[in-house]
Amino acid sequence: MQNVILAQESSAGNPVLNMIVFGVFIVATMAVVLRAGKTTKEASDFYTGGASFTGRQNGLAIAGDYLSAASFLGIVGAIALNGYDGFLYSIGFFVAWLVALLLVAEPLRNVGRFTMADVLSFRLKQKPVRVAAAFGTLFVSLFYLIAQMAGAGSLVSVLLDLHDRTAQSIVVAIVGVIMILYVLIGGMKGTTYVQMIKAVLLVGGVTIMTLLVFVMVRGGLSDLFDQAVQMHANSEYLAQKGYEATQILEPGLQYGASATSKLDFISLGISLVLGTAGLPHVLMRFYTVPTATEARRSVTWAIVLIGAFYLMTLVLGFGAAALVGPDRIMAAPGTANAAAPLLALALAGPVFMAAISAVAFATVLAVVAGLAITASASVAHDIYDAVIRDGQASEEEQVRVSRITVIVIGALSIILGILAMEQNVAFLVSLAFAIAASANLPTILYSLYWKRFNTAGAVASMYAGLGAALILIIFSPAVSGTPTSMLPNVDFAFFPLKSPGIVSIPLAFLAGAVFTFLGKPDNLDDLQAEMEVRSLTGVGVEAAVDH
Repeated sequence: MQNVILAQESSAGNPVLNMIVFGVFIVATMAVVLRAGKTTKEASDFYTGGASFTGRQNGLAIAGDYLSAASFLGIVGAIALNGYDGFLYSIGFFVAWLVALLLVAEPLRNVGRFTMADVLSFRLKQKPVRVAAAFGTLFVSLFYLIAQMAGAGSLVSVLLDLHDRTAQSIVVAIVGVIMILYVLIGGMKGTTYVQMIKAVLLVGGVTIMTLLVFVMVRGGLSDLFDQAVQMHANSEYLAQKGYEATQILEPGLQYGASATSKLDFISLGISLVLGTAGLPHVLMRFYTVPTATEARRSVTWAIVLIGAFYLMTLVLGFGAAALVGPDRIMAAPGTANAAAPLLALALAGPVFMAAISAVAFATVLAVVAGLAITASASVAHDIYDAVIRDGQASEEEQVRVSRITVIVIGALSIILGILAMEQNVAFLVSLAFAIAASANLPTILYSLYWKRFNTAGAVASMYAGLGAALILIIFSPAVSGTPTSMLPNVDFAFFPLKSPGIVSIPLAFLAGAVFTFLGKPDNLDDLQAEMEVRSLTGVGVEAAVDH
């Protein structure tokens, strides 16, 4: 109990110590990026690291890319406050990974070279499909970046005990600048090495925290649940909302208050499970290994790390509920996103909190760097080279356009991240998943598995899914109309659900099917046959990579 009292009395541990640990970590990872940057000379180096990573290295990097701030900060906070309903994020994210592997990962890797649009345009008309795919990639990356920026702002605000909105905004801006530097200097190679380091540290840190939670509660899961219920029973925050303590163990604490909230949960679940298969920055990871065998090996490593991590979030979430409590979490800067660092403080004091927070900060930097590279590759490779320059742009030009794109999208993510700082980062990432599942997944599946699919269907599916998702998000309670909205002082929300997936995903599938039947066939049967062989067997992949 002494550590619990410590967590209640101090929100930041030792701010000076926190910043020293942060500084050491940033300097160390920047040294790695600088070293990798010396070997980044060609476009393939910048986008895919020259396809030079082993399966084990890429598996670590995939885990580093996938286990974002939402996975650590957002889910732990969601479970600490909402129990069973919060753990649904962990289940959704993990099951989504399995769906992506089963349906699209290896076929995409076998057909593409740099970006997702390489696959979508393989047997269709290049320019309209690449432009539509690029827009989908940009918006998915931007929403994902917003979540990471919001997580970084919450994390550093907790460590420095910053309650002032202006100071928190400055923190988000600094994180954005560091991210831009990581990508500009190191490209995919530097980012991959940082992601590998971060994956090992994050899974290791979470494992230590999990063991410490059981030591603190002096028992197993049942004892942990009992203490969490007891802490919820004494919570003024939950009492004001009319919740009963035992609801933390039952479905419905967050999504069971009304028929609308239950429908919102279904929409969230659909978005989470289908979203990963359309995330460009995760799918792009399969282009960084030289062979299909190494791609499969990287999958094995990634599944082990990702599965173990999400199981441990259950312990950390209930640990934060039992040892920190909802009142302390909601009073901290960053609210729900502060649960994980506050739990580290309660478990082992300020030094451990600083170390875990530095790992969480690395999580943000690694993920935003990967997202920025994906977005920049899409603009340079799919729009500038393939559309504007008709495939005649030199590699130097493409890399230059990529770096300009990194700066622009970094600036946008800083601005929007500042607006979204009060939102749970797991929820913000779920919006990116909804856009990915709406704009990208239907076209990916149709391209890989439906021979009749044509350019008209692809373009209609991507624009319909992307447009519907964006419009419904803008006019949802996530943006306006409630105290926790991005714009709490205005109300233009007409769509009652926070997650648009239940509408936008079926609409994208429907648009793709309808316009395929209405549109003219592309008459590219030879490319269709080649794509089918390559996607299922991998024949010709190595030659394409070498080329």
